[in-house]
Amino acid sequence: MARKKTTLALRVNGDNPNHHLWNNRGVWWCHLTVHKSDATAERLRFSLKTRDVEQARHRRDKIFNDIAKHYDIAA
Repeated sequence: MARKKTTLALRVNGDNPNHHLWNNRGVWWCHLTVHKSDATAERLRFSLKTRDVEQARHRRDKIFNDIAKHYDIAA
């Protein structure tokens, strides 16, 4: 029986450069879900600690890359 790998639940809308971002009182946050191999899911939310949307997008992309490396998956 093959083991199911951990996956990121990323629904990326190419028309929306702010996917997985939301602005909470001027500060940008990132939200995503990781589906684990043991049939559990973990919601991850991170303050990006910036009011600049360009910087928020860059930090979001870095978080996605770091999470993919941590879980040994392709994001």
